Amino acid sequence: MSSSSSPFTDEQIAEWASFGPKLKGKPTPEQQLEAQERKKKCADMKERLAKEINDPVNWTEKKIEKELDRLVEEGLESTAVRPSYLDGPSGTRDFYPPEMRVQNWLFDNFRETAKSFGFQEYDAPVLENVELYKRKAGEEIVDQMYAFTDKEGYHVTLRPEMTPTLARLVLGKTNLQTGEVRLTLPLKWFSIPQCWRFETTQRGRKREHYQWNMDIVGVDHVHAEVELLAAACFFFQRIGIGPDVVGIKVNSRAVLEAVLAKHGIEKGKKDADGGDIFEQVCVIIDKLDKIGGPAVTELLGEIGVGSDSAAEILKALEAPSVEELANQVGTNSEAVNQVKRLFELAEQYGFGDYLIFDASVVRGLAYYTGVVWEAFDRRGELRAIMGGGRYDRLLEKYGGEKCQIPCVGFGFGDCVIMELLKECGKIPDFASSGPDYVVCAFSPDLYGTAANISWKLRQTGATVDLMPTPKKKVAASFKHADQTGARRMVFVAPDEIEKGVVRIKDLRTKDKNGESIQVDCPLDALDTVDELVAKAVESE
Repeated sequence: MSSSSSPFTDEQIAEWASFGPKLKGKPTPEQQLEAQERKKKCADMKERLAKEINDPVNWTEKKIEKELDRLVEEGLESTAVRPSYLDGPSGTRDFYPPEMRVQNWLFDNFRETAKSFGFQEYDAPVLENVELYKRKAGEEIVDQMYAFTDKEGYHVTLRPEMTPTLARLVLGKTNLQTGEVRLTLPLKWFSIPQCWRFETTQRGRKREHYQWNMDIVGVDHVHAEVELLAAACFFFQRIGIGPDVVGIKVNSRAVLEAVLAKHGIEKGKKDADGGDIFEQVCVIIDKLDKIGGPAVTELLGEIGVGSDSAAEILKALEAPSVEELANQVGTNSEAVNQVKRLFELAEQYGFGDYLIFDASVVRGLAYYTGVVWEAFDRRGELRAIMGGGRYDRLLEKYGGEKCQIPCVGFGFGDCVIMELLKECGKIPDFASSGPDYVVCAFSPDLYGTAANISWKLRQTGATVDLMPTPKKKVAASFKHADQTGARRMVFVAPDEIEKGVVRIKDLRTKDKNGESIQVDCPLDALDTVDELVAKAVESE
């Protein structure tokens, strides 16, 4: 059988398909003979099947024909060879209107959160210079770039992340001789760029993704970190994700420096090939959650870290609190005090429930210098939802030693949060999120009148979908309006137009019998539709 709900066998479907498709348009004399032949074969088969099924209520000859046509079409679709160019590149996504509505909702929440914290939006080209990303050895991001040489011989790449672009923009407004930024500090900027990395695709990870970036430039103390973490937690609350679902692990790279220094792994120390050992260790430690302690120990051994040192480093990374870590390291540095202060302020601010201390969080990117953090799914089923931290030396690297401009920021990808929202049932129902009005002309000669009504409705601030061609049946036009999620249907018919009115059906407001409210609105008073509907409801 073709499906559990169909009474027809594959052989019967194949027989129906052998009659060929229905002819469309005006047939030639030869096609007329074919059509008559097909009609007779179809009629004989419908009659035969109706007798075999013997269910005149559910399976009339008309229903049999309709179902067989559907099954044949379904079979043709499933067997058709689909050219590879009709599929998007591996690891990328298409956004049909339903997916686009969800994305816009998510991005609106990103934007409204950022604006509520006083951040300003910026953007830049998706194409960047390769040199902007060749910062330090050992970073995977350099190998994952979509890089190429353009027709003018420039080495360019699709941006893999936004922070270096932000650095470039800030330095574009900076005197490189003095390090003076020609903008009012601090800068509080945000963006939602599309980023590209050639990496293995998996759940919550694509080769392209959008990323909400928020950064503060010009603040050298922990108040900047607190403000960014507050914004992230405010966003989570805004979309209904509480601290029972998501947590944010916080640590400090500066504290980690002290841990590694005890084992001779100092920042800036080079290996035999000229690579920065400290940065290589950070990249390895960043994999701890993914590959586990034994694998991390093995990788550390490959770059010259002894097994005893590796064991002590891993023990330090298991410290349950910043105080315990400070005791193990034997330091009560400013970095430790900054982390303590951050947790105190988070409690006072009102988002402390989201934060936990985790000494193993280091973030793999080399440019981080202070506090770092990662948001995670408390069930442990998803990869990091959001990550960020302080990067005080990045602008100096690009602009020179005078450009010691403190910065801190985070990146929040769209893929993982969408997975979490789906699982938690937090994505809104957009079934009724269509236009305010669908306008339909009864006949082609009334299309101009319908267009004029649409124009006037749009001038009231309404969104209007003017149907280019009315359906054959009036009921089908109303069904179309309902399926598009429209709020109201405007049916432009001759009788009403002659009276100087147009009939408007409110698809979302019902009377006491459950029927949609209808009103006749004067053509010169289309801005009063809401009042007319309200009066109709009151009179019920």
